[in-house]
Amino acid sequence: MQYKDTSDLEISLLLEAIYRKYGYDFRQYSQAHIRRRIMNRMSFSSFEDISQMQSKVLKDEAFASKLLQDLSITVTEMFRDPTFYRSLREKVIPILKTYPFIKIWHAGCATGEEAYSMAIILQEEGLYDRTTIYATDFNQIALNRAKDGIFSNKMIKEYTTNYQLSGGKESFSSYYTSNYDNVIMNQSLKKNIVWANHNLVTDSVFAEVHLILCRNVLIYFDKNLQNKVQTLFYNSIINGGVLCLGSKESLRFTDLHEQYIELDTKQRIFKKKY
Repeated sequence: MQYKDTSDLEISLLLEAIYRKYGYDFRQYSQAHIRRRIMNRMSFSSFEDISQMQSKVLKDEAFASKLLQDLSITVTEMFRDPTFYRSLREKVIPILKTYPFIKIWHAGCATGEEAYSMAIILQEEGLYDRTTIYATDFNQIALNRAKDGIFSNKMIKEYTTNYQLSGGKESFSSYYTSNYDNVIMNQSLKKNIVWANHNLVTDSVFAEVHLILCRNVLIYFDKNLQNKVQTLFYNSIINGGVLCLGSKESLRFTDLHEQYIELDTKQRIFKKKY
């Protein structure tokens, strides 16, 4: 491969070093995303170039951990895109109600807000007691926060609005307790969530599930990696199961487009064909 820019080559070598040393593979992530995150870390550090950063990554695990946090995506909120959750209630919940036991995979769950959102919907629809939610991410720090279920009070007004717009049936405040500057999600929401470390880029099929939610993660991958992860999802969903992607993501240009029926084109909700 020819590199027009020396920094492109340096970034490629840095990502290769991270993969070989620590096993985290960012080599097929969107170049624009990776460059932005690396340059942001450069601005906080005293490195003259990316090659110096690579040397630091290889020799200093604490610094490597910081950079890995930079490169991972943890942008999330409860009931993010309320119209999606409204569609989930109307078009996916009736499908889930046909199963005696339900397995759901939240892939790339970050700090867990969307997994808790799902738990609330399932509780309101009378399905939670027969459901297991597998919430996975490769970012262990984010997973630890998710498992604690403690979120900033500053976000609760926005989360409450999202919940109401999504078709919420109760008072949102009944799902958490306030504690100074934070809120703690109820234990009843945590009981059927299994938090696990899983890397979409390097790990294999996680479980056979009825529903996968992976929203606004694939946009950070290049086309080859998107196809690889979509194959992973396809092999993880039962026939007739459902895949939910983010608003900027699609199956249209993937190898598996013909294997799904669109339940909601706008909200990117797909049903795997029998």
